[in-house]
Amino acid sequence: MNEPQPETTGDVSADGAAAARRADRYGTRDRRDAPGIRQRWIPATLIAIVLVAGLGIAFLGFQKYGPDDIDAEQLGYTLVDDSTLSIRLKVTRDDPSRPAVCFVRAMDRDGAEVGRREVLITPSDSGTVELTTIVRSSARPSAGNIYGCSDRVPEYLRAG
Repeated sequence: MNEPQPETTGDVSADGAAAARRADRYGTRDRRDAPGIRQRWIPATLIAIVLVAGLGIAFLGFQKYGPDDIDAEQLGYTLVDDSTLSIRLKVTRDDPSRPAVCFVRAMDRDGAEVGRREVLITPSDSGTVELTTIVRSSARPSAGNIYGCSDRVPEYLRAG
């Protein structure tokens, strides 16, 4: 009733039979060609692509929306008369040795712009400069603000 078991003494026929049983059960593919191993690079590649794209977007966003080289703060404004507004501002630059230009504007009660002026910020030793400028308007102004600042000073402002 008990059949004798094949000996495992390194007999080629026993090893061949075991290999045949494994091939019948699991197939004859080499493990290195198995789909699970071969496809492991796909998620790693996708993760690398997403990381590179994310870093690129973060870099571009920082350049566009990151800290400014020139920061302007409005300190106040005073209505001089029906067509004149005085605006006080503080400008801070990363490189105070370079000139800058700020655009200030006067607005009416509805928020429409009724006057604008470009203000030249000359080079200085201090990174922060406070100044007051006058804006002429086409109608009675009720508020003033700083529209923006730039280090790209137009030639007509540099000459004079």
